[in-house]
Amino acid sequence: MKIYLLGFMGAGKSYWGKQLADHWGLPFYDLDDVIVETEEMAIADIFATKGEDYFREKESLLLRELSKQDNFLISCGGGTPCFQENMDFMNSNGTTIWINPSLETMADRLKRKKQKRPLIADLEDEDLEGFIEKKLAERLPFYQQSRHIITSDNITLDTFTEKLGHA
Repeated sequence: MKIYLLGFMGAGKSYWGKQLADHWGLPFYDLDDVIVETEEMAIADIFATKGEDYFREKESLLLRELSKQDNFLISCGGGTPCFQENMDFMNSNGTTIWINPSLETMADRLKRKKQKRPLIADLEDEDLEGFIEKKLAERLPFYQQSRHIITSDNITLDTFTEKLGHA
């Protein structure tokens, strides 16, 4: 099984990635964590010192490297599907699942973790929903290419197994 979890910041990709990988007995990779480990610096620092283009190239390279395995679950960064033809690559190499909770749910989750996220670290809480809405609109054409879409704030393991037909 080759699974790619997609979605905006705060959608729950890392949380559900760990749960599902454990449930299905798959190796789990959080792509952002793999980049941090490889580069030996935080994502915010990579953006600040090397730029977003460098980050996106590294992200794409590592995505393809990890995808050479027979079984895995990769939790992608929010922007991963939007660059370097990554969405086409993921759809042709595995199963893509877009986790798409409500705007309010993502904003609530992100308010607690803003400093870890370079794109929103400097935003005021009241500007967060507007930012998410605008950025999400830009990314929708990519996210909508996912093979499976889960639009709910109340996800369980069963939500995924029902979508994918796995026990």
